Amino acid sequence: MKQWIALVGYLEGFSFLILMGYAMPMKYIAGDPSAVSLFGSIHGGLFVAFIAMLLYGVGKHWTSTALIHGFVAAVFPAGPFLFEGMLSSGEYDLVEEG
Repeated sequence: MKQWIALVGYLEGFSFLILMGYAMPMKYIAGDPSAVSLFGSIHGGLFVAFIAMLLYGVGKHWTSTALIHGFVAAVFPAGPFLFEGMLSSGEYDLVEEG
């Protein structure tokens, strides 16, 4: 599960950077909004997939804090990259009782 959320998180982060760094300037400087339509849709789908994967993983793999931090991370440009490092470190892993 960690590999999938890492992949989707990276794709979501890169799509946000492309949207803000390429598509938005193309819309407002060059007057061509087609890139915003394309990358906005891609970014939106990846954002929803990222949050859905977090919702799925909370309680099964991670604590509820992972959901809150993951949502906040998804809103900021470099957030998914930082969050993936925290997730890989095991910071949000559920503690098994035994």
